[in-house]
Amino acid sequence: MTLTRPIQGRILSDIDVAFVRELIAGHPDWSRNQLSLALAEAWNWRTATGRLKNFAGQSLLLKLEKRGLIRLPPRRQEPSTRLIRPTEPELPWSDPETIAGPLADFLPIAIEPLATKQPGYRVVAEHIIRHHYLGLRRSVGENMAYLMRDCRGRDLACAMFGAPAWRVNPRDAFIGWDEATRAKRLNWTTNNTRFLILPWVRVPHLASHLLSRLTRRLAADWLAKYGHPVHLVETFVDRSRFKGTCYRAANWICVGQTQGRSRQDRDRTLSVPVKDVHLYPLVPDFREKLCRLDP
Repeated sequence: MTLTRPIQGRILSDIDVAFVRELIAGHPDWSRNQLSLALAEAWNWRTATGRLKNFAGQSLLLKLEKRGLIRLPPRRQEPSTRLIRPTEPELPWSDPETIAGPLADFLPIAIEPLATKQPGYRVVAEHIIRHHYLGLRRSVGENMAYLMRDCRGRDLACAMFGAPAWRVNPRDAFIGWDEATRAKRLNWTTNNTRFLILPWVRVPHLASHLLSRLTRRLAADWLAKYGHPVHLVETFVDRSRFKGTCYRAANWICVGQTQGRSRQDRDRTLSVPVKDVHLYPLVPDFREKLCRLDP
């Protein structure tokens, strides 16, 4: 039976599912990674820079298996949901001395974009693991990380951007998305998944200053890394922990609240904290760009 819900933005036909089954049956010695790469190549799933969408292929295979439509080979290595703590460069386990004072004393602040294989990314990972209440999971899909240092080279903050949520009613209504349009244009948005001012830093207005500077450069950084633009950023603020003051001060727009569900909770059985949905358009005509379906 043809699936009526899109998987990875694609509604699969009986022929598509049969093709996946034949791919698995015809290569019994292949790993799941080899299967996902072959699937992405067969269906020409590529990023704007021409790279095969391996993660999209893996995600589709897992969802098909969960629905009982295929049977994947056993895993050769158990997936890790936590980032393995890096050992080098090692950060001191005791917090540095307090950094405090007016914002002007620490300008100019350097903002460094980092890829996962760069040494500076390990520093960001350490800070997030140790000091962010959500910790850090392995990056999947397109993502950006930033480390921010003051004029004396001292770490002040870090931020991460990654995959947006699949469905968020307040966001989708604000943009004007229907199901089909969202599926086609979701990767033209991103999620500010982590934002951390280091706990020993006491600088008024620092957070909103950094958020403003990040949003001014994010579109260009994304285009340089992935070959396609992003036009809007989202983030989710846990109302039981934070007021979202720095986001409002940086002109982010609160468009509503989540329903207290996780992104994987299709059966509505899990209870998670309600979060405020904040959005920041990166271009004035973001609605036109995100709702247009032509190439």
